[in-house]
Order: sequence, then C-alpha cells, then structure tokens
Amino acid sequence: MSAPEDPALLRLADGVLQPGFTGLTAPDWIRRRLAGGLGSVLLFGRNFAPPPGGRAQARALVAQLRAENPDVLVAVDEEGGDVTRLEWATGSSSPGNLALGTVDDEDLTRAVARSIGRELAALGIDLDYGPDADVNSDPRNPVIGVRSFGADPALVARHTAAWVRGLQQGGTAACAKHFPGHGDTVVDSHLGLPTVTADLAALERVALPPFRAAAAAGARAVMTAHILLPALDPDHPATVSPRVLTGLLRHRLGFDGLVVTDAVEMRAVADRYGHAGAAVRALTAGADLVCLGDRGSADAYDALRTAVARAVRTGDLPEERLAEAADRVAAFARWARTLRTAARGGTADGTGPPDGPAPGLLAARRALAVARPTGVPPQGRGAPCVAEFRPTPTVAVGTATAWGLAGPLAALLPGTEARQVDQRQAEDDPVGTVAGLCAAAAGRPLVLVVRNAHRHAWMDAAVTALLARRPDAVVVEFGLPRSAPRGGLHVAPHGAARVCAEAAAEVVAAHLGR
Repeated sequence: MSAPEDPALLRLADGVLQPGFTGLTAPDWIRRRLAGGLGSVLLFGRNFAPPPGGRAQARALVAQLRAENPDVLVAVDEEGGDVTRLEWATGSSSPGNLALGTVDDEDLTRAVARSIGRELAALGIDLDYGPDADVNSDPRNPVIGVRSFGADPALVARHTAAWVRGLQQGGTAACAKHFPGHGDTVVDSHLGLPTVTADLAALERVALPPFRAAAAAGARAVMTAHILLPALDPDHPATVSPRVLTGLLRHRLGFDGLVVTDAVEMRAVADRYGHAGAAVRALTAGADLVCLGDRGSADAYDALRTAVARAVRTGDLPEERLAEAADRVAAFARWARTLRTAARGGTADGTGPPDGPAPGLLAARRALAVARPTGVPPQGRGAPCVAEFRPTPTVAVGTATAWGLAGPLAALLPGTEARQVDQRQAEDDPVGTVAGLCAAAAGRPLVLVVRNAHRHAWMDAAVTALLARRPDAVVVEFGLPRSAPRGGLHVAPHGAARVCAEAAAEVVAAHLGR
C-alpha cells in the first residue's frame, strides 16, 4: 500500500484542477473539496435548469459553491451561437461568431459580448471560455466552423478584440481559445489528434494574430488546443508541449496570464496519455489550470489530484511549477471578481445599463444572406411543411442544445408541420424519404432546413432530389454556408442559434405571403 500524499501537495493540486459535476445543485464531493481548497469549477448545460426557473436556479447554484469557498473561480463555456450552456434548452439569444464576422460591425460584436458578460456576471460566474479566436481557414473543419468569426485573420483579430472588450465590460473575464489555433484542422480533437502542417511563419501570419489581439484587448486567459504542430513540436500536442506553451506563448508572444487546457478527457490527449498523464504533462509544459471536462465524480477527481501530487514526489512535475500555477489561478480569480465589481451599477441585477433592443437578434437579422436562385414562386397556400435534415451534432455543441426553424416559423405561421430526417433515414430509403416529404407538402409550401450541408453528402443528395421535384422550395442553410444558393428562396443565417432561426423565420414567413 502506497503512502498517503503530502496534504500540502494535494492542496496545490486542488488549486490547478477544474472539475465539472452532474446536477442542478452541487454534490457532496464538490462541496467537500471546495471547503478543502478546490479553486475552480466548470459548469455545463446539465447544471442549468430550463426556463422558466433557470436563472434563479443558476444563481442559487453559484451561491452554493461560494458558500463553501468564497474565492472559487466559476467558469462556463458560453460562446453564444452553437455553443451555449446557459441556453441549451432554447438555443442561444446570441447568434455566434460567424454571424458577427459576417456583419463585420465591431460595435455590434462588442454589444453582443457585453450582453453575454452581463448575463453571466448576474449569475456570479467569473470566467467565460470565449471568444473562439480560431481562424477557420479550412472549411472542412468539423468542430470550429461557425464558432469562428471567419477565414480572414485580420477580421478574426478585430472581432476577437471587440468580443473580449465587450465581455469584460459586462463583468465577466474572457478566455481566448484554442491556442495556437484550431482552425486549420479536419479532425475534431474530441475524437482524435489533429495535425497542423503550417510552419511558424504561417502561424504568425494566420493563426496567431487573433491571440495577440485578445491579449492587447485585455484578455488574461488563453485556452490551449489539443493539436499537433510538427513545425514546433513533432512529438507532443500543444496542450502538453513546453515548446508551444512556454516557448511560443510565454516567451515569443509575451503572454503572462492564465493558461487553461482544453478538457483533458478529449481523445486527442486522453488516448495518448490518459487523463492523469495529460494533466501532469500540461502542468509541466506551462499550463496553469487543467480543465477536466466531464470528469464528474469524486473517484475520478481524487485520482487526478493524487496523480498531480505524486508527480511532484517522483520528480516529474517540479513543485515550483505547481505552486506557480496555483498562484496564477488564485490571482486570476481575484482579478476576475474586480471585473464584476467594476461593471456593477445601473440595473436591478447590478451588472450595468441595458443595451436597448436585444443585440443578439439585431445581429442575427443583419447577418442573413438571402437569395432567390430559381425565381420560382412558392407552390400552394397556407402554412408550410418544414423538413429539417439533422446531422449528428459535435461534442462541443452537444446533443441537448436546441436548434431548428420549425418552432420559430410555427409561431409566425400557425399550422406549420415539421418533419425531421436523419442520416440513417435518408441513406436507407432515399426514394421513399423524398416521396414522403413531397406527399406531405402537396398543395402547400415546402421548406428544407439543412446544417453544414457541404460536409454531409446524404443531406446534399436529399435536397438535390427534392429540388428536382419542387424547385420552388425554400432552403434555409444553417451552419457554414458553402453550397451555391438554390431553391425558390435561399436563406443563410450563418449560424444555428435561436436568434438565427427567428431572423430566418421572419424572412421565410414574409416570402410565403403572411
């Protein structure tokens, strides 16, 4: 039986690990660890109740955490758009980065981010894992896409800076991600290890400008990417690479803020090192706070903290490096609380004056791209039949996050009928799927809803077959619009958030004559 670990080392480990948990209240093990010195907690969608009681529940949850440790750093992954934890049940009231980059109004981007910052600050949340500062230079990217402001490094840099300023004006600390850039990848790091072949000159030209802009705008936190960059380190993914975290980020870019890992449960690092191995290697490489992702159990957390303490004892992790990381997390938490204090005043919740009309919906309306490729007027009368082609969502978005056009369109056109089509249905019976949808839409308008159609051959084939029979059909293309516009009306919202759907529904309803 091994000797128990040094309590002082375990306490330092508590200062650099960030677990999540399941439930709308904090479980006993989280409360015990907080009382013992756990310095940070990450909230997921499963920690937020849906409306109407969600905001009150969230405030109560954060208060429960602070009752055990007033200094705890509470974080959430609330990008707006596709990646929302707070609004998973309804879809986000912010359109997401691609929509904001498409509008290209930095004041609007700042206003949208400020509204997110105020919302989180009102709940007592300190740190938001946003903005996504990746340049989406490869349109095949399966995990970034609309989470990026776009493919132009200068545009992404400008809007990353605006988003940082807005969020922090709202009272919540920003964290730019995923360093040194996850945009030029065709593998989702939740599922495997992406390799980026760019050399340092290309990184400096394309991927790094948004991170420089984020730091210049006041961001004091950066999240790492689980990607391999052979030009910098052919052996170790960025999250566990001293050459990337210390050499590039600390020394070359001069960043002295908090370095947070992406979740070490992700297969890009977990398959290679295991959760504990990834955590220890990340800390050794220069990370300060290890995001554990969905490691939401007492046993899993205790195994990781023990592994960190044991790594110090065995000499794999210098104690000075662990202490430095813990001090940096604590200092960041203190600074983040000053943001919320500075933003107080002017509203009942103490988070500053309102922005006026909801900036998210205004942004979504301005981001719409509308075309009439065929010029064929809609067939039939009355509320439409809406066929929603639903791909499997990415891990970052999650299966529970609401999206779709049928609900917002039914609110404007009562009697709207919704049908959902997944990949299995479309591939197992393509002829029957098309025939069934045409029969359902006989004598009425047909609306086809797709998402990232350029990445799903089954979806593209079904829409092509339907348009051959119904060239008047409306096509609403959520996600990254890469296909040529088609149909009687083509609408591209540049995202799939709730406000994107609401803005698209307004245009479709007007087109259908209501």
